[in-house]
Amino acid sequence: MRGFLASSIGVACSAALVLPLSLPSGAVAAVPPAPDLPGSTQSLRLAAIGGKTTNRSFSPAAEQGLTRREVRPFSLVGVVWDDVHAELHGTVQVRTRAAGSGRWSGWQDIETHNEEHGADPGTAEGGSDRVRGSTVPLWVGSSDGVEVRVRAETAETAERVDEGEAAEPAPLPKGLRLELVDPGQEPEPASGSSRAVTYASGKEDVLPALSLAETEAQAGVSRTAALGLMAAAKPYIGPRPRIITRKGWGASESLRERGFVYTKSVKAAFVHHSVTGNSYTCKQAPSVLRGIYRYHVVSSGWRDIGYNFAVDKCGNIYEGRAGGVAKAVLGAHTLGFNTNSMGIAVLGTYSRSTPAPAAVTAIAKLTAWKLGLFGANPRGKVVLKSGGSGKYKKGRKVTFNVISGHRDGFITECPGSRLYSKLGTARSASAKYQGRG
Repeated sequence: MRGFLASSIGVACSAALVLPLSLPSGAVAAVPPAPDLPGSTQSLRLAAIGGKTTNRSFSPAAEQGLTRREVRPFSLVGVVWDDVHAELHGTVQVRTRAAGSGRWSGWQDIETHNEEHGADPGTAEGGSDRVRGSTVPLWVGSSDGVEVRVRAETAETAERVDEGEAAEPAPLPKGLRLELVDPGQEPEPASGSSRAVTYASGKEDVLPALSLAETEAQAGVSRTAALGLMAAAKPYIGPRPRIITRKGWGASESLRERGFVYTKSVKAAFVHHSVTGNSYTCKQAPSVLRGIYRYHVVSSGWRDIGYNFAVDKCGNIYEGRAGGVAKAVLGAHTLGFNTNSMGIAVLGTYSRSTPAPAAVTAIAKLTAWKLGLFGANPRGKVVLKSGGSGKYKKGRKVTFNVISGHRDGFITECPGSRLYSKLGTARSASAKYQGRG
């Protein structure tokens, strides 16, 4: 059972903590301080706002949102709704006020389709009554004011009717709520790679990089003992890269469900972009991760963060879903193909922005090591059985590149065209790190 007690305090009190910004001249709204917790979530129910914008009229049933509000500080924002199977056909836009400067941003789009990142149908996580429909979260930095609008897509804009027919709004999902996530304070600085690490204790914040010889020796142990695989005389495996553990990026373990769920192997890696925007600094990456983690668990109802690993634009690698970085942990990253695979999220949005070379190199190093533990060739192909993805029917056997993009398994733009175009480079580099020439 999740430790929702702490987070629910912020949720339950949110209605009393949201104040309109239409204050008397010179007045300052007193916003109660956030509780002393490792992060918090404000959950605000959206209301019909209607009205006329640009050249199109929207009925109250077709547009919901919140007018400008002063709220407790937050850094990440998203929208959720009651039914995980209901799709939001429309647009979600948000404006935020920067804490300190008081400046309001322009309208920013939030990606509405997040189902493809969820747990597989038929799993305990995917069928949980806690799971909700949700947009992708957006990182906006430290903010204390917000305005949001959700507009239903009409049949006209969706090109579902012939020209001349009346445009009918698609219904918005029920129970729309704005989620404002405060990721909490930064954890203590990660320890240097020279520090001795005993990961089994769960108390260290960094797994240092290992040499090839050290990695091969450790792989022999994990293949026979931890992973139950036969040790190869000379395994094709890359040196283990430096990995910042969950403790290192400040994950609150009381949020996630207890226990872990594993699959038999790791045959493939699916690469994603987090679509949280590129405005973060690498120093802020742990905060972004804590925000995504809290949004996945508290707001979306998942058992843990969906990704197995994350990579920032400086090439730092982070442990994602709990259960052991060397083990086949079942994630919630590529709907229909989470079994026997791992998900790697590059923090940022790469539809129009080119990922940093350091991030691509980190993907190559991580996959060379992790796929090597399970005997997978980064330049090879693999057959996975669909659990039902929207793109492939349940039970269908699908051939993938061992290192694939999210869009290969689901109808989505993820990981963005600019990152997707770099996967060939990552495959070749990963194979070389494994010693495959």
